Amino acid sequence: MDLGCTDEEEEFRARLKAWLTRELPGLPPRPDPLDWPARRAYDCGWQRRLYDAGYADVHGDASPTQRLIFLEETELAGAPYVGANFVGLLHAGPTIAAEGTAEQRARWLPPVLRGDEVWCQGFSEPGAGSDLASLRTRAVRDGDAYVVSGQKIWTSHAEVADWCELLVRTDPEATSKHRGISWLAMPMDAPGITVRPLRTLAGSTEFAEVFLDEVRVPVENRVGEENDGWRVTMVTLSFERGTAFVGEVVACRRLLGELARTARKNGTWDDPVLRRRLGRLSAEFQALWRLVQANVSEAQATGGVPGAGGSVFKLHYSHARQELYEAAAAVLGPDALDLGRDWTLDRLSSLSYTIAAGTSQIQRNIVAERILGLPKGR
Repeated sequence: MDLGCTDEEEEFRARLKAWLTRELPGLPPRPDPLDWPARRAYDCGWQRRLYDAGYADVHGDASPTQRLIFLEETELAGAPYVGANFVGLLHAGPTIAAEGTAEQRARWLPPVLRGDEVWCQGFSEPGAGSDLASLRTRAVRDGDAYVVSGQKIWTSHAEVADWCELLVRTDPEATSKHRGISWLAMPMDAPGITVRPLRTLAGSTEFAEVFLDEVRVPVENRVGEENDGWRVTMVTLSFERGTAFVGEVVACRRLLGELARTARKNGTWDDPVLRRRLGRLSAEFQALWRLVQANVSEAQATGGVPGAGGSVFKLHYSHARQELYEAAAAVLGPDALDLGRDWTLDRLSSLSYTIAAGTSQIQRNIVAERILGLPKGR
Protein backbone atom coordinates (compact mmCIF):
# COMPACT_ATOMS: atom_id res chain seq x y z
CA MET A 1 0.00 0.00 0.00
CA ASP A 2 1.46 3.36 -1.06
CA LEU A 3 1.20 5.93 1.75
CA GLY A 4 3.12 8.60 -0.17
CA CYS A 5 1.84 11.50 -2.29
CA THR A 6 2.11 12.05 -6.03
CA ASP A 7 3.84 15.09 -7.53
CA GLU A 8 0.42 16.59 -8.24
CA GLU A 9 -0.64 16.14 -4.62
CA GLU A 10 2.59 17.69 -3.34
CA GLU A 11 2.00 20.65 -5.66
CA PHE A 12 -1.47 21.01 -4.13
CA ARG A 13 0.12 20.98 -0.66
CA ALA A 14 2.63 23.70 -1.57
CA ARG A 15 -0.04 25.89 -3.13
CA LEU A 16 -2.31 25.50 -0.09
CA LYS A 17 0.49 26.33 2.36
CA ALA A 18 1.34 29.50 0.42
CA TRP A 19 -2.31 30.58 0.40
CA LEU A 20 -2.68 29.96 4.15
CA THR A 21 0.45 32.04 4.81
CA ARG A 22 -1.09 34.97 2.94
CA GLU A 23 -4.65 34.59 4.22
CA LEU A 24 -4.48 33.80 7.93
CA PRO A 25 -2.96 37.09 9.17
CA GLY A 26 -5.98 38.99 7.86
CA LEU A 27 -8.63 36.98 9.75
CA PRO A 28 -10.76 38.78 12.37
CA PRO A 29 -10.41 37.80 16.06
CA ARG A 30 -12.03 34.50 16.98
CA PRO A 31 -15.34 34.82 18.83
CA ASP A 32 -16.19 33.65 22.32
CA PRO A 33 -16.21 29.82 22.11
CA LEU A 34 -19.48 29.75 24.07
CA ASP A 35 -21.27 32.10 21.63
CA TRP A 36 -22.51 29.74 18.94
CA PRO A 37 -24.31 32.30 16.73
CA ALA A 38 -21.04 34.28 16.57
CA ARG A 39 -19.07 31.09 15.99
CA ARG A 40 -21.42 30.13 13.15
CA ALA A 41 -20.81 33.49 11.49
CA TYR A 42 -17.05 33.16 11.94
CA ASP A 43 -16.89 29.54 10.74
CA CYS A 44 -19.10 30.24 7.73
CA GLY A 45 -17.01 33.29 6.90
CA TRP A 46 -13.89 31.12 6.81
CA GLN A 47 -15.65 28.55 4.67
CA ARG A 48 -16.60 31.31 2.20
CA ARG A 49 -12.93 32.32 1.95
CA LEU A 50 -12.04 28.72 1.16
CA TYR A 51 -14.78 28.59 -1.45
CA ASP A 52 -13.71 31.80 -3.15
CA ALA A 53 -10.09 30.58 -3.23
CA GLY A 54 -11.09 27.26 -4.80
CA TYR A 55 -10.43 25.05 -1.77
CA ALA A 56 -14.01 24.14 -0.87
CA ASP A 57 -13.84 21.19 -3.27
CA VAL A 58 -11.71 19.29 -0.76
CA HIS A 59 -15.05 18.43 0.86
CA GLY A 60 -16.60 17.57 -2.49
CA ASP A 61 -14.82 16.38 -5.62
CA ALA A 62 -11.28 16.11 -4.28
CA SER A 63 -9.61 12.75 -3.78
CA PRO A 64 -9.33 11.33 -0.24
CA THR A 65 -5.60 12.07 -0.30
CA GLN A 66 -6.14 15.72 -1.20
CA ARG A 67 -8.69 15.93 1.59
CA LEU A 68 -6.13 14.49 3.99
CA ILE A 69 -3.50 17.00 2.87
CA PHE A 70 -5.96 19.86 3.32
CA LEU A 71 -6.90 18.82 6.85
CA GLU A 72 -3.25 18.29 7.79
CA GLU A 73 -1.98 21.60 6.47
CA THR A 74 -4.83 23.78 7.75
CA GLU A 75 -4.40 22.33 11.23
CA LEU A 76 -0.62 22.78 11.16
CA ALA A 77 -1.10 26.39 10.08
CA GLY A 78 -3.57 27.08 12.89
CA ALA A 79 -6.42 27.83 10.48
CA PRO A 80 -10.02 27.87 11.78
CA TYR A 81 -11.60 24.45 12.22
CA VAL A 82 -14.84 23.59 10.42
CA GLY A 83 -16.69 24.28 13.70
CA ALA A 84 -20.39 24.84 13.11
CA ASN A 85 -19.97 23.39 9.60
CA PHE A 86 -18.79 20.05 10.99
CA VAL A 87 -21.89 18.01 10.17
CA GLY A 88 -22.50 19.54 6.75
CA LEU A 89 -18.92 19.30 5.52
CA LEU A 90 -17.83 16.03 7.11
CA HIS A 91 -21.05 13.98 7.52
CA ALA A 92 -24.14 15.06 5.58
CA GLY A 93 -22.32 16.55 2.59
CA PRO A 94 -20.19 13.47 1.82
CA THR A 95 -23.26 11.24 2.34
CA ILE A 96 -25.33 13.26 -0.12
CA ALA A 97 -22.42 13.26 -2.56
CA ALA A 98 -22.22 9.45 -2.33
CA GLU A 99 -25.91 8.54 -2.06
CA GLY A 100 -27.99 11.52 -3.21
CA THR A 101 -29.60 12.13 -6.59
CA ALA A 102 -28.20 14.69 -9.02
CA GLU A 103 -30.94 17.11 -7.94
CA GLN A 104 -30.14 16.62 -4.25
CA ARG A 105 -26.43 17.16 -4.81
CA ALA A 106 -27.15 20.35 -6.76
CA ARG A 107 -29.53 21.62 -4.05
CA TRP A 108 -27.55 20.91 -0.88
CA LEU A 109 -23.84 20.67 -1.66
CA PRO A 110 -23.09 24.17 -3.04
CA PRO A 111 -24.60 26.01 0.00
CA VAL A 112 -22.60 23.80 2.37
CA LEU A 113 -19.38 24.39 0.43
CA ARG A 114 -20.01 28.16 0.32
CA GLY A 115 -20.77 28.33 4.03
CA ASP A 116 -24.32 29.51 3.36
CA GLU A 117 -26.06 26.66 5.20
CA VAL A 118 -25.24 24.72 8.37
CA TRP A 119 -26.38 21.18 9.18
CA CYS A 120 -26.98 19.34 12.44
CA GLN A 121 -27.12 15.60 13.14
CA GLY A 122 -30.39 14.06 14.36
CA PHE A 123 -29.39 10.46 15.03
CA SER A 124 -29.30 9.69 18.77
CA GLU A 125 -32.43 9.40 20.90
CA PRO A 126 -32.95 9.28 24.69
CA GLY A 127 -33.78 5.56 24.56
CA ALA A 128 -31.49 4.58 21.68
CA GLY A 129 -28.14 6.29 22.06
CA SER A 130 -25.58 3.55 21.44
CA ASP A 131 -28.19 1.22 19.95
CA LEU A 132 -28.98 3.50 17.04
CA ALA A 133 -31.07 0.88 15.23
CA SER A 134 -33.60 1.01 18.09
CA LEU A 135 -34.65 4.57 17.25
CA ARG A 136 -38.36 5.31 17.63
CA THR A 137 -38.89 8.67 15.89
CA ARG A 138 -41.59 7.86 13.36
CA ALA A 139 -42.25 9.19 9.87
CA VAL A 140 -45.66 8.43 8.39
CA ARG A 141 -46.11 8.94 4.65
CA ASP A 142 -48.86 11.47 3.84
CA GLY A 143 -48.96 12.17 0.12
CA ASP A 144 -45.77 13.91 -0.93
CA ALA A 145 -44.52 14.39 2.65
CA TYR A 146 -43.52 12.44 5.74
CA VAL A 147 -45.13 13.47 9.02
CA VAL A 148 -42.40 13.10 11.66
CA SER A 149 -42.91 12.85 15.42
CA GLY A 150 -40.40 11.94 18.11
CA GLN A 151 -37.36 13.20 19.98
CA LYS A 152 -33.63 13.43 19.30
CA ILE A 153 -30.83 14.17 21.74
CA TRP A 154 -27.17 15.22 21.44
CA THR A 155 -28.13 16.92 18.18
CA SER A 156 -24.92 18.65 17.15
CA HIS A 157 -25.29 22.40 16.35
CA ALA A 158 -29.10 22.26 16.27
CA GLU A 159 -29.54 25.79 17.61
CA VAL A 160 -27.70 27.36 14.64
CA ALA A 161 -28.53 24.83 11.90
CA ASP A 162 -30.55 25.26 8.72
CA TRP A 163 -30.87 21.52 7.99
CA CYS A 164 -30.81 18.27 9.92
CA GLU A 165 -29.65 14.85 8.73
CA LEU A 166 -32.47 12.92 10.38
CA LEU A 167 -32.97 9.21 10.94
CA VAL A 168 -36.60 8.11 11.20
CA ARG A 169 -38.53 4.86 11.33
CA THR A 170 -40.72 4.56 8.26
CA ASP A 171 -41.73 0.91 8.75
CA PRO A 172 -42.42 0.08 12.43
CA GLU A 173 -43.46 -3.46 11.42
CA ALA A 174 -40.10 -4.36 9.86
CA THR A 175 -38.83 -7.81 10.87
CA SER A 176 -35.43 -6.41 11.87
CA LYS A 177 -34.79 -3.19 13.79
CA HIS A 178 -32.10 -2.31 11.23
CA ARG A 179 -34.74 -2.27 8.52
CA GLY A 180 -37.56 0.19 8.17
CA ILE A 181 -35.30 3.24 8.74
CA SER A 182 -34.99 6.19 6.34
CA TRP A 183 -32.51 9.10 6.06
CA LEU A 184 -34.19 12.49 5.64
CA ALA A 185 -32.97 16.06 5.18
CA MET A 186 -35.22 18.12 7.45
CA PRO A 187 -35.40 21.93 7.28
CA MET A 188 -34.90 23.27 10.79
CA ASP A 189 -37.39 26.10 10.28
CA ALA A 190 -40.30 23.70 9.65
CA PRO A 191 -43.31 24.06 11.98
CA GLY A 192 -43.38 21.60 14.88
CA ILE A 193 -39.65 21.67 15.75
CA THR A 194 -38.55 22.65 19.26
CA VAL A 195 -34.83 22.97 20.05
CA ARG A 196 -33.58 23.00 23.65
CA PRO A 197 -29.78 23.50 23.98
CA LEU A 198 -27.86 21.20 26.33
CA ARG A 199 -24.98 22.67 28.35
CA THR A 200 -21.78 20.63 28.46
CA LEU A 201 -19.21 20.36 31.26
CA ALA A 202 -17.25 23.14 29.56
CA GLY A 203 -20.31 25.42 29.55
CA SER A 204 -20.87 25.28 25.79
CA THR A 205 -24.15 24.40 24.05
CA GLU A 206 -23.05 22.72 20.82
CA PHE A 207 -25.59 19.97 21.51
CA ALA A 208 -29.35 20.13 21.91
CA GLU A 209 -32.39 17.98 22.37
CA VAL A 210 -34.90 18.33 19.56
CA PHE A 211 -38.63 17.64 19.82
CA LEU A 212 -40.57 16.86 16.63
CA ASP A 213 -44.34 17.28 16.65
CA GLU A 214 -45.88 16.26 13.32
CA VAL A 215 -43.17 17.94 11.29
CA ARG A 216 -43.79 17.67 7.54
CA VAL A 217 -40.70 16.75 5.52
CA PRO A 218 -41.04 16.46 1.72
CA VAL A 219 -40.53 12.95 0.36
CA GLU A 220 -38.05 14.42 -2.13
CA ASN A 221 -35.81 15.15 0.87
CA ARG A 222 -35.21 11.45 1.47
CA VAL A 223 -31.66 10.34 0.62
CA GLY A 224 -31.67 6.76 -0.61
CA GLU A 225 -34.71 4.53 -0.86
CA GLU A 226 -37.44 4.34 1.76
CA ASN A 227 -36.48 1.87 4.51
CA ASP A 228 -32.88 1.77 3.24
CA GLY A 229 -31.70 4.37 5.74
CA TRP A 230 -29.53 2.02 7.77
CA ARG A 231 -27.25 1.40 4.79
CA VAL A 232 -27.11 5.14 4.05
CA THR A 233 -26.33 5.78 7.72
CA MET A 234 -23.39 3.39 7.56
CA VAL A 235 -21.99 5.62 4.80
CA THR A 236 -22.43 8.66 7.06
CA LEU A 237 -20.75 6.95 9.99
CA SER A 238 -17.90 5.73 7.78
CA PHE A 239 -17.07 9.34 6.97
CA GLU A 240 -17.53 10.40 10.60
CA ARG A 241 -15.21 7.71 11.96
CA GLY A 242 -12.82 7.50 9.03
CA THR A 243 -11.80 11.08 8.15
CA ALA A 244 -13.65 13.57 10.36
CA PHE A 245 -11.04 13.43 13.15
CA VAL A 246 -7.97 13.80 10.92
CA GLY A 247 -7.27 17.41 11.86
CA GLU A 248 -7.55 16.54 15.54
CA VAL A 249 -4.79 13.94 15.26
CA VAL A 250 -2.50 16.66 13.90
CA ALA A 251 -3.58 18.94 16.75
CA CYS A 252 -2.82 16.25 19.33
CA ARG A 253 0.65 15.72 17.91
CA ARG A 254 1.29 19.46 18.16
CA LEU A 255 -0.06 19.51 21.72
CA LEU A 256 2.45 16.82 22.71
CA GLY A 257 5.26 19.15 21.71
CA GLU A 258 3.72 21.98 23.74
CA LEU A 259 3.36 19.66 26.74
CA ALA A 260 7.03 18.68 26.56
CA ARG A 261 8.10 22.34 26.44
CA THR A 262 5.84 23.22 29.36
CA ALA A 263 7.13 20.26 31.38
CA ARG A 264 10.72 21.41 30.85
CA LYS A 265 9.81 24.89 32.08
CA ASN A 266 7.89 23.91 35.23
CA GLY A 267 10.12 21.03 36.30
CA THR A 268 7.72 18.12 35.73
CA TRP A 269 10.06 16.89 32.97
CA ASP A 270 12.33 15.57 35.73
CA ASP A 271 9.76 12.84 36.42
CA PRO A 272 10.87 9.79 34.35
CA VAL A 273 7.36 8.30 34.51
CA LEU A 274 5.94 11.43 32.86
CA ARG A 275 8.64 11.40 30.18
CA ARG A 276 7.86 7.77 29.33
CA ARG A 277 4.17 8.62 29.27
CA LEU A 278 4.68 11.43 26.76
CA GLY A 279 7.01 9.25 24.70
CA ARG A 280 4.46 6.46 24.50
CA LEU A 281 1.73 8.94 23.51
CA SER A 282 3.97 10.34 20.79
CA ALA A 283 4.39 6.84 19.38
CA GLU A 284 0.64 6.19 19.57
CA PHE A 285 -0.29 9.36 17.68
CA GLN A 286 2.35 8.67 15.07
CA ALA A 287 0.82 5.22 14.60
CA LEU A 288 -2.65 6.77 14.40
CA TRP A 289 -1.45 9.12 11.69
CA ARG A 290 -0.14 6.17 9.69
CA LEU A 291 -3.48 4.43 10.18
CA VAL A 292 -5.24 7.52 8.82
CA GLN A 293 -3.00 7.39 5.75
CA ALA A 294 -3.75 3.69 5.27
CA ASN A 295 -7.51 4.25 5.59
CA VAL A 296 -7.37 7.13 3.11
CA SER A 297 -5.37 5.02 0.65
CA GLU A 298 -7.97 2.26 0.95
CA ALA A 299 -10.82 4.74 0.45
CA GLN A 300 -9.13 6.17 -2.64
CA ALA A 301 -8.78 2.68 -4.10
CA THR A 302 -12.39 1.68 -3.36
CA GLY A 303 -14.41 4.68 -4.50
CA GLY A 304 -13.92 7.30 -1.79
CA VAL A 305 -16.00 5.92 1.10
CA PRO A 306 -13.91 4.93 4.17
CA GLY A 307 -14.21 1.31 5.25
CA ALA A 308 -14.48 -0.50 8.57
CA GLY A 309 -10.90 0.52 9.33
CA GLY A 310 -12.37 3.83 10.44
CA SER A 311 -13.73 2.05 13.51
CA VAL A 312 -10.24 0.84 14.40
CA PHE A 313 -9.01 4.41 14.18
CA LYS A 314 -11.92 5.92 16.10
CA LEU A 315 -11.69 3.35 18.89
CA HIS A 316 -7.98 3.88 19.50
CA TYR A 317 -8.03 7.63 18.94
CA SER A 318 -10.80 8.21 21.49
CA HIS A 319 -8.81 6.57 24.27
CA ALA A 320 -5.48 8.07 23.21
CA ARG A 321 -6.98 11.55 23.26
CA GLN A 322 -8.29 11.03 26.80
CA GLU A 323 -4.87 9.76 27.90
CA LEU A 324 -3.23 12.81 26.30
CA TYR A 325 -5.29 15.25 28.34
CA GLU A 326 -4.75 13.25 31.50
CA ALA A 327 -1.04 13.68 30.83
CA ALA A 328 -1.63 17.40 30.28
CA ALA A 329 -3.28 17.56 33.71
CA ALA A 330 -0.21 15.93 35.24
CA VAL A 331 2.02 18.55 33.60
CA LEU A 332 -0.16 21.49 34.62
CA GLY A 333 -0.75 20.38 38.20
CA PRO A 334 -3.22 22.70 40.00
CA ASP A 335 -3.51 24.83 36.85
CA ALA A 336 -5.36 21.92 35.25
CA LEU A 337 -8.45 23.11 37.14
CA ASP A 338 -8.34 26.56 35.51
CA LEU A 339 -11.29 26.73 33.09
CA GLY A 340 -9.64 29.68 31.40
CA ARG A 341 -7.02 27.40 29.87
CA ASP A 342 -7.70 25.78 26.52
CA TRP A 343 -6.16 22.50 27.69
CA THR A 344 -8.64 22.31 30.56
CA LEU A 345 -11.64 22.79 28.27
CA ASP A 346 -10.22 20.30 25.80
CA ARG A 347 -9.75 17.79 28.61
CA LEU A 348 -13.42 18.09 29.53
CA SER A 349 -14.37 17.72 25.88
CA SER A 350 -12.21 14.59 25.51
CA LEU A 351 -14.42 12.75 28.01
CA SER A 352 -17.14 12.54 25.36
CA TYR A 353 -14.99 10.94 22.67
CA THR A 354 -15.55 7.35 23.82
CA ILE A 355 -19.29 8.02 23.39
CA ALA A 356 -19.54 10.38 20.40
CA ALA A 357 -19.74 8.93 16.86
CA GLY A 358 -20.49 5.49 18.30
CA THR A 359 -19.35 4.28 21.69
CA SER A 360 -16.14 2.31 22.12
CA GLN A 361 -18.26 -0.80 22.79
CA ILE A 362 -19.99 -0.34 19.41
CA GLN A 363 -16.62 0.14 17.66
CA ARG A 364 -15.31 -3.09 19.21
CA ASN A 365 -18.35 -4.95 17.90
CA ILE A 366 -17.77 -3.55 14.40
CA VAL A 367 -14.10 -4.50 14.45
CA ALA A 368 -14.90 -7.97 15.77
CA GLU A 369 -17.65 -8.71 13.25
CA ARG A 370 -16.56 -6.90 10.08
CA ILE A 371 -12.78 -7.15 10.28
CA LEU A 372 -12.03 -10.20 12.43
CA GLY A 373 -15.05 -12.17 11.20
CA LEU A 374 -16.23 -13.14 14.67
CA PRO A 375 -19.87 -14.23 15.08
CA LYS A 376 -22.47 -11.71 16.17
CA GLY A 377 -23.68 -11.83 19.75
CA ARG A 378 -27.09 -13.25 20.41
